[in-house]
Amino acid sequence: QVQFVESGGGLVQPGGSLRLSCAASGSFFSGYVMGWYRQAPGNQRELVAAISSKSNTYYTDSVSGRFTISRDNGKNTVYLQMNSLKSEDTAVYYCNRQLGLVGTAIGSWGQGTQVTVSS
Repeated sequence: QVQFVESGGGLVQPGGSLRLSCAASGSFFSGYVMGWYRQAPGNQRELVAAISSKSNTYYTDSVSGRFTISRDNGKNTVYLQMNSLKSEDTAVYYCNRQLGLVGTAIGSWGQGTQVTVSS
């Protein structure tokens, strides 16, 4: 059973940047497709970005061009670089293992990390 720990969230002004990290346990991380999800109050959890074992990437339209997902297999870590942040990006951000770049999450959900974009 793999565990995920998200970090790096915080309060940032509109137009600012933030870098999220997702640390995974286990010995098979390099073969996983990993995704970043977010959930805002009153909304369903949505897939924001994903990265395959070969570093193919997916981004939802609302973040394309502003967010960049990457991974460091040596550190069992996935990152989400968020630039040009908007108030609409405010949410709790989670990471998880999934099936395919737009697949179903198959791991356990962690506590997530809060991102708040406000002046």
